Formats: sequence, structure tokens, C-alpha cells
Amino acid sequence: MTTQQLIKTDLEVKPIQFAGIDVGAEELILLIRRNGKPLEPQKFTNTPTDRARLVKKLVKLPGLIVCLEATGVYHFDLAIALHDAGVLLMVINPKASHNFAKVLMKNSKTDVVDANTLAEYAARMDFVAWTRPSNEKLALRSFARRIHALTGQKAAAKNHLHALAATQETPKAVLEDAKLAIAQLEKRIDCLTAEALVLINSSPELKRVLTLLTGIKGIAESSAIALMGELLLLPPGLSHREWVKFAGLDLKAFDSGKSVHKKARLSKAGNRHIRSALYMPALSAKTHDPHVSAYFQHLVDNGKKPLQAVCAVMRKLLHAIHGMLKHNEPFDNARFYAIPAAAG
Repeated sequence: MTTQQLIKTDLEVKPIQFAGIDVGAEELILLIRRNGKPLEPQKFTNTPTDRARLVKKLVKLPGLIVCLEATGVYHFDLAIALHDAGVLLMVINPKASHNFAKVLMKNSKTDVVDANTLAEYAARMDFVAWTRPSNEKLALRSFARRIHALTGQKAAAKNHLHALAATQETPKAVLEDAKLAIAQLEKRIDCLTAEALVLINSSPELKRVLTLLTGIKGIAESSAIALMGELLLLPPGLSHREWVKFAGLDLKAFDSGKSVHKKARLSKAGNRHIRSALYMPALSAKTHDPHVSAYFQHLVDNGKKPLQAVCAVMRKLLHAIHGMLKHNEPFDNARFYAIPAAAG
């Protein structure tokens, strides 16, 4: 029997127990609602030993639905342990639980209140099973985010070096130390990138995705690793529009009545790492790919500010990548944007 069949069988009988787990870096707050009433909250430390104890407790409650938020990296080990133990699990966007709490008119915000809100969410909303990413994809995301963090440190170190070099009062030894720090960061980035490529090349699926992404002008191996580390962990079966929402690249309108008509802006309500990973490829593609460049110029000519046009390129690139991975087809810049024929 498949996992989906098991879930369907378990849900044929309406569950009467729902659990919400508020996940913190150091602590887990479990709150179970039974027959519509919350039980006493229980605390666990976010450590392998206590996570195992928590899972063992929940496994003994058949038909239980557990809900928790996607809180950066801290929820992943618990989510994997619950999933692998056969517990029915929902992992939701923190914004969804935040808005749900507002609908319930909950004014207080504590760990226990948040856990109860998650349990109520599981009780009232349709069950959407969490899809477990493969260990290779989880490892790749770790590589990608660490490389991103080190790249940020390198940029800060370069800015610091520039400031030090701007004055003659800075001792030579200090300048050399600042340069050494940059060199060490570059070495660490190169080392992690090489390890990430070894991981990718060991998996036919990951290797296929890397080949497709690097076929786009503007996406080198480093950018491809950053994109793969985020996009491959998105729930399967999403449309290209849902990818855009997950990236926070969808537009948010501001219209109310006859007097409030603000310009639409990016929602930025999604994964900031996807936006970050797309930014430099978009800048590079608009410089080196004539079709992407023509699309960018078309937007600017029609009144978009350069930054708005770059964001539009990012969004359209994400659309293209979705189609490429779904249909296993290389990037077609003519489909991305058809350059208008010159007027005779």
C-alpha cells in the first residue's frame, strides 16, 4: 500500500486529535487538541534524543494530524523524523499560520498560543501532506546556503578592505590581514562548491537539473547550485505561478474604494533565498542574452524602472526554469521573448 493510500485510509475516519508543535532553535512546544479542547502543553528540547521521545509519543496516537511551521532549518529534522515514523504531517508557511491566528482574533503571541493555533489549523483546514525531500536535496540546500553566507561575508570583507585602504594611516599588517581573510573565504567557498558538485554529479537527477540550468546564459555553476538548493525542495506538482508565489516575486496590489490606488509591489512573502539566487543571473542574462536584454529594454521603454524590469526578468526566468525542469527541455530564449522585427 502506498503512502498516499495510507493517508487516504487514515483520513476516511474523521480524526479527533490534532497536534501543533511550535518549533524553536532550542525548544519544541507540543499542544494536542482532543475533541475540540486543548490539553496541557508539553515541552521538549530540540535535540535528537528529545525529538525521538516526542515522535515515540505521537506515534502511539493513531489518526493524529500534526502541524508545524516551516521555520528555517530548525523544523527539518523533526519533520523528517515524524514523516519517517508514519505520522500524518502538515508543514505550513509561517504567514499562513499568522493570518489564521488573526482570523481567530488571537491577540497574544506565546509559544503555547502558537502551538495551539497550529493544532486548530490542522483541525479546521484541509489536510495537505508534507512531501519529504531526498537526503541529497537536503544536503544540497545546506551547501547552497552555507556558500551564500560565506559569499556575504566575503562581500563585507572586501568593503572593509576598501575602507582600510582609503587612508594612509592603516598599517600594512592590517591590510595584509584583511586580504588574507578574503583569500580564506574564497578558498572555503571554492571548497564547498567543489563538494556540492561532487554530490550533484553522483545523482543523475541532480546532474540533469544542473545541465539544464547552466544552459541559460547568466547561470554559472555557483548560481545553479544556489537555485537547485531552494527550487528542488519546493513541493512537487506546483505550477509556475505557485513557484513565483513561493519566491515572493508575485505582485501585491493596493486598491481600496475610489481613493486608494497604489502601485503594485512585490509581495516578498516567500523564500528570500530564491530571490537572492535569481538576482545575479537576471542581471547577467540581460547583458549577455539578446532576447533577455530585449525583454528588459521593452519593459524600460514602457515605463518600468530598471529595478522593476530586473524583477520582471527574475520572475520570467523562474517561469522558464519551471517549464525546463518539468518537460526536460533546454532554455529557449526565443520563447522567453521574441524580439520584434524591425519596422521597414
